[in-house]
Formats: sequence, structure tokens, C-alpha cells
Amino acid sequence: MIELIPAIDLIDGKCVRLTQGDYDTKKVYNEDPLEVAKMFEAHGIRRLHVVDLDGARQGRIINYRVLEKLATRTSLIIDFGGGLKQEDDLEIAFESGAQMVTGGSIAVKNPEVFTSWITKFGSEKIILGADAKDKKIAISGWEETTKEELIPFIGGYCDKGITKVICTDISRDGMLQGPAIDLYKEIRDALPFIYIIASGGVSSIEDIEKLAEAGIPAVIFGKAIYEGKIDLKDLLRFT
Repeated sequence: MIELIPAIDLIDGKCVRLTQGDYDTKKVYNEDPLEVAKMFEAHGIRRLHVVDLDGARQGRIINYRVLEKLATRTSLIIDFGGGLKQEDDLEIAFESGAQMVTGGSIAVKNPEVFTSWITKFGSEKIILGADAKDKKIAISGWEETTKEELIPFIGGYCDKGITKVICTDISRDGMLQGPAIDLYKEIRDALPFIYIIASGGVSSIEDIEKLAEAGIPAVIFGKAIYEGKIDLKDLLRFT
């Protein structure tokens, strides 16, 4: 059964979504992220992906108070990402209630630091964020595309102990045009032991079913819920 992980993206403490990572496309869906999280919880959801978009831009954790509220007032298992650059940021995230953190840009720009996090906190608490454009890694809130090839990049961190990766195809994120299933299959075939969390493009319950049929273990989705393309009741069949 595929693991369902709704996303809450935060700017100024509010629940928002961007299109293809572009901050100029910001749309506020709810002033109160806790209300959204409780809605998910009421429909059988157990996991939550929280992204601090302010933090991603500023390079340090910003919305930890919101994280703390989500963690203390729901029973959801939360992974948290966005702007985590220093060990102090991780300490704040974990103290605020995150069970896992996601590192993306840091894993590219400062692999020594990211690897030290795996060693210190344990691979079960560190998720690799691998955002890709044309199979190349993109960083800094997707404002910069690198020359790093996606699959070798993930494979390198598998060798260092990483067991979970969130992979987002930027070209599909927020577009509601369907997930990059062929890309996820390619990763799965190349790295069969990695726990792939597909992200980006989910537009319907059928998209989630197709990912499940393809053997992808987990999926992050957000805009399809907020835009009413997926009814929360439809998720109950997966929980």
C-alpha cells in the first residue's frame, strides 16, 4: 500500500502553494496550517511533509513555531525541510517536533555537513531531497540547476547510509499534469533498496493509484487537495 504524505508549504506561517517553485506564483490556501493538518488527520492520514519556504529562501529555519504547533496538536509524523543548513537548524526542528528532516541544497553544496548529519542523527531521521529538472539536481528553492545527475547523486548518498529520498520533478510540480512515473521507475530499477517518495504533479486519485501500481512506496501531494481535484474521502481507501 502506498504511503500518503500530504504537504503543507509555509510562507509567513500560512499554508501556501507555489507553481514550479516560483515564489511569484504564491497562493495562500489557509491562514491556519493546523486546521489543514487536523483535516488530514481526520481522514486517516498519518504522515505530513512540511516545507519552510521562508527558510528555503533565507537559508535558516524560520517557521519552527508552526512546526511545533502541528507536532503538539496532532499525532501526525512530520518530516520538515526548507533552509536547513546548520546542525543548529536540525536541533530546532527536532526539538519543535519533527521526526525527520529533509536536506536538499545542503546535500549538494556541502556534502560533508549533510553526511555528518546522517552519522549523528541516524539515517532514519534524515531524508535526502533530490529535486530534478531534466534529470539534473536543482537547488536553492529550485532557482539554480546544477550539473549533478539525479540517479548517481542519489546513489552516492545510498552508499553513505541514506534510505529515503524525496524526488520532485520540478517541471511537474504544481502543474497538476500527473507525476513523473517513468522517472521514479528508473530510480527504482537503478536503486532498488531506496525508499522513493514521489513528489510533484499529482492531479487526481488515479495518479496515486498509478504510482501504487508502479511499486512506488510513497507519494507527496498538495495542490490537488487544495484545488479540490482530490476529495479527502477518496484517500481513505489507501489508509
